[in-house]
Amino acid sequence: MKLLITGGAGFIGSAVIRHLIANTDDHVVNVDKLTYAGNLESLTEVSDSPRYAFERVDISVHDELERVFHQHQPDAVMHLAAESHVDRSIDGPSAFIQTNIVGTYTLLEVARAYWNELDTERRSTFRFHHISTDEVYGDLEGPEGVFTEETSYAPSSPYSASKASSDHLVRAWQRTYGLPTLITNCSNNYGPYHFPEKLIPLTILNALEGKPLPVYGRGEQIRDWLHVEDHARALYTVVKEGQVGETYNIGGHNEKRNIDVVHAICQLIDEMKPASSNCQLSASRLITFVADRPGHDQRYAIDASKIERELGWHPRETFESGIRKTVLWYLANQDWCRRVQDGSYQRERLGVNPV
Repeated sequence: MKLLITGGAGFIGSAVIRHLIANTDDHVVNVDKLTYAGNLESLTEVSDSPRYAFERVDISVHDELERVFHQHQPDAVMHLAAESHVDRSIDGPSAFIQTNIVGTYTLLEVARAYWNELDTERRSTFRFHHISTDEVYGDLEGPEGVFTEETSYAPSSPYSASKASSDHLVRAWQRTYGLPTLITNCSNNYGPYHFPEKLIPLTILNALEGKPLPVYGRGEQIRDWLHVEDHARALYTVVKEGQVGETYNIGGHNEKRNIDVVHAICQLIDEMKPASSNCQLSASRLITFVADRPGHDQRYAIDASKIERELGWHPRETFESGIRKTVLWYLANQDWCRRVQDGSYQRERLGVNPV
């Protein structure tokens, strides 16, 4: 099978591509605009594979997308390209509207035209898999309750509102035009190659450098944590075995308060930190509470029983095993981290200039 993966240079997209090249015989076409969050160095281990191709294309540019589809003739689309940082969406929502809504619309239209031209057999097996977030469901009040595939949408931020909109577009294209779509909504991902503006990589790298560890409010917000490699396996399971028109929630069964996540990382840093670390005292001393994010959701929790029951996927990592692997990875890959932090990953890799 040949899979066209949008956003394949991002955190989750690159994990999916690494999984596909390492564990399947499938071919991959990586379509990525290469914004600040797109890092081709996350794909160094697979970039020389004859089953991998890269196209630097903005998914909101119709003609370029059309060329990519006709040139590469994919059997399925896995749509991960998205602006995804909530704080950035609050400061500048325009990019989120353009990529997450207009980009998804453009991709749907190009995919629909391409699908309509396929022969009967290929039309019957083609899939459009849209990867989304649990943030479209909004906030869970209190300690009880979980998000299911039937939960009503109630997004709280420009980011989650733009993702909710893209979900609705995908469902409409399936209902109206018959495009064979699937949707997945996942909980918070973590793991290797995570851009260090998000909670876990930021905490690890700041702790190693002896910098403050910022925590919103009192850190009481609760999230379900999913290791990115478990997520990659789940996404491949859905695109291969999922039922057209269905939605599958993907979670890690790891609900944690943000402050507890930060303390867990601090304990691991204290245990593992190299002699060269700038943090010679306990890392927990660096925890700094900051003003809460506007409209900050208090609790997310995923019911992943549908994908487990119907498709047989289960997460392999507990939070304890996954966070230990993650801290170890960042300790062992300081060059990757430094190149992200100083921006050189954008300037030098293949001579590509960032957008």
